[in-house]
Amino acid sequence: MVPALTDRSIAQEEKRRLILDAAVRVFARKGYHTCRVGDIAEEAGVAHGLLYHYFTSKEEVLETIFRDTWTEVLDAFTAVEASDEPPREQLRHVAAILLRAWRRDPDLVRVLVREVARSPQVQSKVDELGQAFKAIERIVAHGQKEGAFRSDFDPQLLSWIFYGAIEEILTGWVLGQLPDGDEEAAVAERTVVEVVCEGMVV
Repeated sequence: MVPALTDRSIAQEEKRRLILDAAVRVFARKGYHTCRVGDIAEEAGVAHGLLYHYFTSKEEVLETIFRDTWTEVLDAFTAVEASDEPPREQLRHVAAILLRAWRRDPDLVRVLVREVARSPQVQSKVDELGQAFKAIERIVAHGQKEGAFRSDFDPQLLSWIFYGAIEEILTGWVLGQLPDGDEEAAVAERTVVEVVCEGMVV
């Protein structure tokens, strides 16, 4: 049996989450490369030394933010794949998961777009990103098998095109180059699915 969480372990997890949430705000506001570990500790309201009890470096904090976020994303993708919805509707849900993150937590998206992609350790994150692409690729391949999508396109390439379009929209919002209100976000979600899927239909 898995032992029940102790009060101490719960408190430690809450403190860890407090530090990560503070780091997201600091990275989004100051930038990863220009902020200090002390800035994160101050934002979190904890002693400087306590941060090192949970993380060995600022780099580990950034990597943990990436890993935790993508674990949630991949879990959501898995649920979409397991649904009985048509492939096109599954792709719509995938787009919604990624694009609606901007309305839910813009600071987190700013960090992922601005900092993680530029990290020299990005190769270590390829596996997590690759799993996301594979999930989209499986949905496309399933649609091809069902006859909903054209079978003369490479599903891997289509998955990259689909994800790439979503990433560029998020980048446009982060950089302030695209309108990002609720209505515009809904239009972006609908447009990326319609444009990509229309090109895939038989």
